[in-house]
Parts: sequence; C-alpha cells; structure tokens
Amino acid sequence: MTGIKWPTSKNRSRRTLRAAVGAVLLLTALGPLAACSSNAPGRDGSGTSAGHPSGSGDAVRRPPADAAFDYQLGGPYRPPSKVRAVSRDRTADPAPGRYNICYVNAFQAQPGKQAARWWQREHPGLLLRDEDGRTVVDEDWQEPLLDISTEEKRSALADVVGEWIEGCARDGFDAVEPDNLDSYERSDGLLTTDDAASFARLLARRSHDEGLAIAQKNTTDLLDRHRTIGFDFAVTEECARYQECRAFEEAYDGRVFDVEYETKDFTAACRSWGEELSVTLRDRDVRPAGEEGYVYRHC
Repeated sequence: MTGIKWPTSKNRSRRTLRAAVGAVLLLTALGPLAACSSNAPGRDGSGTSAGHPSGSGDAVRRPPADAAFDYQLGGPYRPPSKVRAVSRDRTADPAPGRYNICYVNAFQAQPGKQAARWWQREHPGLLLRDEDGRTVVDEDWQEPLLDISTEEKRSALADVVGEWIEGCARDGFDAVEPDNLDSYERSDGLLTTDDAASFARLLARRSHDEGLAIAQKNTTDLLDRHRTIGFDFAVTEECARYQECRAFEEAYDGRVFDVEYETKDFTAACRSWGEELSVTLRDRDVRPAGEEGYVYRHC
C-alpha cells in the first residue's frame, strides 16, 4: 500500500483507508480466500450475547469491554502485545490469539474501476442510480452506492454481502464490521435511515446465523434502533472529535472501539472516556507497522 494517497475524512463521511482495492477486491468478490482460524481466547462463552431480534437466537461472542484495539485496515501486521482485538479487511487472515473483526464494505462498492465493473457486470440493478440513470457515487471515496431502497433489492444485496460474511466466519473471524451504514447521507435523498436500518437488520441476521457478532460503524442517527437491528457493539471513528462518545457508550455499555486520528482528540478521549471505552490513536492511512508514518497508541 506504500505510495497510495487517500482522502482525509470528512464530517459526513468519517471513514479511513480500505485495504483491498483493484484486482484483489475483484477476485475476492468472486470467491473466498483460504481459511484461517483466529484461535481467539475466551471461547468458553464469556462475553456472549444470547438471542437477538434480528438473529437466529443463538449466542454470539461479543468483544470484551475496554480491550486494547488495533485498526489494521491498511494491511495486516503482528499486533502490539497488549492488543486483544483487531479489525482487518475481509481479504486478510485473522490475527492469531485475538478477537478478530472482519471489515466489509457493505453499503457501497469498493473504489476503483475493476470493482465498479464487477458490479456493473454481475449486479447492475443493485447500484443506486439517479433519475437520469447515472450511478450515484460517494465523491470523497469514488465509491458507487448500493441500492437498498426496496425490500427486493435489499434481499438481493444481502445475498451478495452475506457470502462475504460467510467467508469471514469460515476464515475464523469473530465479528463483522459492515461499513457505510450512513450511505443515505450521500444518496442525494434517494435513500433513508429506514432503508439503512432494514438492510442492516438483514446483515445482522446473517452474521448471527454464521455465529458472528456485528458492529455498528459510526452513525448516531441509528443508535436508538441498535437493539432492533441486532448490533452487538460499535466501532467508531473520532467520537471524541464529534462529541459522540457518550451516546455510543450509553447504547453499548462500553463495548465501543473508538479510533481517533488526531493526537489532541485522542488525548481528550483518553481523559474523558479512557475508563469506559477502548480508545486508539491511528494514522489516517492506518499504515502497517514499520511503514513511514505509522502511528499506534492506546489509552
């Protein structure tokens, strides 16, 4: 990933680097990678949550509260020894001995022409289009939005994304982190919070059916529906900067992994929330350890 430049996060789209782009994403969209077990500790049932409104009713293993966290979307590397939970792209293997969260871009297509061509070829009717038939694109990331506006399309998309979630489970991840829950904010009014909640509920059901916990990624708009959707914990970006930490802490009883990208925001988060939340400082490009510009700190 060295040398690739990525947009800085914006108020409306506070997301960071997606690790797998181009041909790698195209290939993995068509089939899973080799399986790998995470061998995460504590598989004796601790941290489980029994039945969910959107799930199968079977218990899934939620992450431990306030566990040291590492956000490795820019590429996998051996986590620092104190780290107990790791988020990696679905194309990567889980980190042995940690609680592993599988990143899936669930509400938008990945950036890059090859990923867009795959959607155009395989599922053209599942891309969101304006009244002139043009694909609606997240301009900050050049990611076409997926069309979750109808029950039929949500069901079809859940089949596609569901295969990726199944791959996460097969590879040995413990949870899934579906990104771009807030794609409705970039849809030119074509999508609503109700659409997002309905699609997220399908993803939660599929995740629970596969034995995976599921994270709410950002988006305070849907916090009041997190139980009916079926979210088990949260992954937030810059909750201190945007003064959202309290809302997430109250909703998830401290099971929140917050990533800050500015030292001043990290310091403020540690001072105010370091006892309640798991707060991590990363560089905005979430570079692998050893790369120039790599930053990692935890309260």
